[in-house]
Amino acid sequence: MAQKKVIGLLVGRENTFPGPFLEMVNQKGAADGITAELAVLGGTEELDAPYHSVLVDRISHEVPYYRAHLKSAVLMGTTVINDPFWWEADEKFFECTLARKLGVAVPKTVVLPNKQYIPEIDHRSSLRNLQFPLDWDHIVSYTGLPAVLKPNTGGGWKDVFIVQSMEELITAYDQTGLKTMILQEFIDWDDYVRCICVGRENILPIRYNPRAPFEQRYQTSQPVEGRLRDQAIKDARTLVDALGYDMDTVEFAVKDGVLYAIDFLNPAPDFDNFSIQEDNFRWVLEKMSDLVLSYARGEASPPWRNEHRWWNYVAKPPAPNPVQA
Repeated sequence: MAQKKVIGLLVGRENTFPGPFLEMVNQKGAADGITAELAVLGGTEELDAPYHSVLVDRISHEVPYYRAHLKSAVLMGTTVINDPFWWEADEKFFECTLARKLGVAVPKTVVLPNKQYIPEIDHRSSLRNLQFPLDWDHIVSYTGLPAVLKPNTGGGWKDVFIVQSMEELITAYDQTGLKTMILQEFIDWDDYVRCICVGRENILPIRYNPRAPFEQRYQTSQPVEGRLRDQAIKDARTLVDALGYDMDTVEFAVKDGVLYAIDFLNPAPDFDNFSIQEDNFRWVLEKMSDLVLSYARGEASPPWRNEHRWWNYVAKPPAPNPVQA
């Protein structure tokens, strides 16, 4: 008798995605004995046998215990979407560098030292490698003004400042506390596209207005077509394939026909139907359910399966060293 396979879902406050997703996976997986459920975790031993074949992670960035469990689960053979090791290491400044190396346009970007540090870090001894004071004139000569000051990690448009002058920049920077910030060239866009990306191949470009109220940002009445659609799909696919994200969103600010990748560190993207709109929600359900089932059935392997050095040792332990005489 084949071993039962369980797909688990880790979620936060979202309410419209979990139920329909679990229901669809259970319907599609029934013939293969695959079930889906909200994962329940509560104290993990280091060699716990994996209960879940696949875990979909939409909240571990907020719950450190989940992230610790997911890393161990990967080691024990569970497929986790998205890779918890890379997600924890990923940062926006790295992504900007990667995009430039891949030929995807991004705004000119500078990563900045923190404004503040924890009390245990002494400025005289611990920060001797930092330039002080910062050469703000040089920094701004690269990004220009206006510019966007935002955290190097995180999302949800939190702690984002659009600064028009040097005075506004310094004032905003002085409010950032312990956060590492990046300063980016402001793209005065004439169009904006957000791509929902599932499985690194399935890319859904949607016209998007970040200035609109949250529930009205996805502009479904104005479909993305022609060259704009083709370029958005091409660039988004390039980025998520390089990053190894099976679940992500990629935003492009469009100016004079150039697509600038603005934000693509979204490994737990918004999937609520009231914000992404119903047709896009159904697309997400179909693509996400097919993705997790392909992993549960063994029809596909996650992009990172053989990339972690330790995985090669677990999959095929090295022969012991001969005893020295």
